[in-house]
This record gives sequence, structure tokens and C-alpha cells, in this order.
Amino acid sequence: MSNTRTTKDSMGTLEVPTDALYQAQTQRAVNNFPVSGLTLPTSFIRALAYIKQAAAQTNNQLHHLSSDKANAIIAAAQQIIDGKHLEQFPVDVFQTGSGTSSNMNANEVIATLASQASGLTIHANDDVNMGQSSNDVIPTAIHVSCATLLVYELLPALTHLSQQIASKSQSVGHYVKTGRTHLMDAMPVTLAQTLSCWQAQVEHGQHHVQSQLSEICKLAQGGTAVGTGINANPNFAKIFNENLSANLGIKFSVTDNFFYGISSQDSVVNLSGSLKTLAVAIMKIANDLRWMNSGPLAGLAEIELEALQPGSSIMPGKVNPVIPEAAAMACAQVIGNDTTITIAGQSGNFELNVMLPVIAYNIIQSIEILSNISHLLADKAIKSFTVNETSLEKALAKNPILVTALNPIIGYEKAAEIAKLAYQQQRPIIDVAKEHTELSHEELAAILDPNKLTQGGIS
Repeated sequence: MSNTRTTKDSMGTLEVPTDALYQAQTQRAVNNFPVSGLTLPTSFIRALAYIKQAAAQTNNQLHHLSSDKANAIIAAAQQIIDGKHLEQFPVDVFQTGSGTSSNMNANEVIATLASQASGLTIHANDDVNMGQSSNDVIPTAIHVSCATLLVYELLPALTHLSQQIASKSQSVGHYVKTGRTHLMDAMPVTLAQTLSCWQAQVEHGQHHVQSQLSEICKLAQGGTAVGTGINANPNFAKIFNENLSANLGIKFSVTDNFFYGISSQDSVVNLSGSLKTLAVAIMKIANDLRWMNSGPLAGLAEIELEALQPGSSIMPGKVNPVIPEAAAMACAQVIGNDTTITIAGQSGNFELNVMLPVIAYNIIQSIEILSNISHLLADKAIKSFTVNETSLEKALAKNPILVTALNPIIGYEKAAEIAKLAYQQQRPIIDVAKEHTELSHEELAAILDPNKLTQGGIS
């Protein structure tokens, strides 16, 4: 038996794999774009299915689509939403800039499934794509997939990370450690103060991402080809958003301007910028953890991260900070994705942006990997690290920078002289200060108490 079947579209006939649910237009895209082997993410395909489902509901309510056909389309779309038939979406990311191939891929698969289940002839364009254009479907799918990932994955992940940092601060925050500026010894800080910076970074990043959500939830659907709404019922957009909101549990609304929603990806560029800022923050936290964990003999060794796997194929017993390293790489990817999205975002030529698929791929990847790495960083690095109290106390005892607290009493020049002597002689600062000032040991102990110095103020 032949492993292909003949199908046709407006351009003629084409051979398609026998077991394919898609039809000619998808096959043309597969043939035309053998570029990367990368396909659009599952969350984007599910967003397309949600759009087709809500569109069928809407067209039925507006009496443009029979209940039999609408119900068949709704049921077929639900199969894709449930994670079935994802192998039927083979179109490369690097395709036509409007994403028409991916829109038609969804239309064809859903039409085939709906026809098979209902016994009706359901057309990919006339029925599944009724009242729609690729030019409003794909921008809408980008927004829907982003909103879904933000609401159900990234924002909860950031809340979890923030809470885990706060919980860790409660258990280890009382420890005092040497502060560092320029990677050099500085005045002491508590671990609570160090972790408070991390938590603030996460919470600020979360706030900025959250602030983008309202714009992301404004959808271009209903603008059709160029923003005029040609071939769509004037009430389509409003009812579509009501249906989609109910189906996804997220409040969507009609864009303020269809021409803006179709030709511009400014909202996604803004979101990507917020994700980049968040990535910078998470990379900072990851690198702090790596430095604090360094050693265990020749590094800072202030904390010990959970041992998760052997660290070397040749050095027995070596353990590496694998979760912070993975976090740093994920953040680097997000920062790179932002550059791609920025370049693609300016490709809104006249009435349509023509880099939509690559925007979709990169923004979804950024949200997904930030969500995943936030959970890993919280649960496999921050939650489980232990504090090396001996190492902290040893460094504090010899830290010559503690002499800073004597500035108001003996002056900067005298304090600098004492600090240099303490460093040269590798002696505790309190012993050297006692020899070169008129202050008693008790007075110096009170002034140079590291815990007191973390509270600020003037001696």
C-alpha cells in the first residue's frame, strides 16, 4: 500500500502521508521550510486550539455555523488542548512570517478530526477558520499562550521562589558574614540582609511581569486580514473574548485598536523586556550562590549546596553547583531571546508584523524556562543549602575592613594604617587596633562587633 494520499488546495494536488491529519497547505509548508527542525511549542498549539474552539462557539452563537459543525469543531479542538495529536504540527518555526502555515495546520487537523467524528464535511477555511485570518489568529495565539503561561506557570513559580527565600532567611538569617564589594572584603552583613536583596529582586521582577499582563490579555481576534474586520461579524470579537475567557479562566478583552494588534508586537516586546530584567536578577542570585558555595577548601565556602550529582568524570568526589549553573544558562538564553524579539518586533511593515512565528517561539521559551528554573532554584538550591558557620567566623575575625567602624573615633588615615597592618600580619583587627589606639579591649570589642556593624549607624 502507498504511504501517501493525494489531496488538493487552491494551488493544486499534493501527496500527503497517509496517516497525516493535516492536508495540502501544511504539507506545502513542510516541503518549503526544512530549516531548523524546530516546531512551535505545545503551549502555542494549544492556544491555537483554544482560539478555534472559541471561534466555533462564537460563530454558532451568531448563527453563522450550524450546531452540528460547531460541536464537532469544539470537540476536535479539545483533543488538541488535551495534548493529543501534537505530532500533527510539523511546520518549522522559520516559515512564512505571518504564521499562515501554522494557522492552516491547525485548521486542517481540526477539520479532519471534526469530519471523521461527525460524518460531516467540515472545511478547514470555510468552517474552522470562519471569521478569522492568520493575521489576527497568530497574534492572538501569541498573546493567549503568553497569558496562560504567565498566569498558570511563571507568576506562581516566582511566588514560590520568593516564599522559599523568605523561609530560608528565617532559618539562617541570623548568621553574620563578610560583605563583599568588587569581590573584595567589605563591611559585614547578615544572611538575612543578603537574602532580602534576592527576595526584593524576585518580587520586583514579578511585579514588572505582572504589570504586562493587562496588555497581553488584549486580543487582536476580530481584526481579520488588515484590522478592518472584513468577513467577521461586528459582534464576533466581543463574544469571542467572552467565550475564550470562560474556557481558559483568564479575563481577555478586545484590543483597543485592531490595526495596532495586528501590525505591532509592542506588548510582547515590553513583556520580553520584563523577562530579561527578571533573568538578570535570577542570574545574580545564581552567581551569588555559586560564589558562596565555592571551595570547599580554596574558595569562600560560606554555604554548602545540596549535592545532586558527581561533578567530574575524572576527579572523584568533586561536586559542582549544577542548579545555579543551569539557572545562569537559562537566563542567558532569555537575554538572547529578548534580542531576537526586539529585532522581530520592529518588523511590523504597514498592516502586519512578518516575524510572528519566531516571536512566538522565543517569548514562550523565555517564560517556560524562567518558570522551570525558578522552581529548581527554590527547591534544589535555596531551600536545601547549609551554612558553614566556622568559615564565616574565621573570615570575620580577620577582616581588616571592620576598622571602618573606628573612622569616627580615630580618623580615616589611622584606621587605614591599622587595617593594612592587620592584613600584612594576618592578625585579628581587634588585636592590632588595641596596640595602636588608646581604646580598651572591651571598647574595641563593642565597636567592632560584626553583628552590631550590620545594623549601621555611627559608633
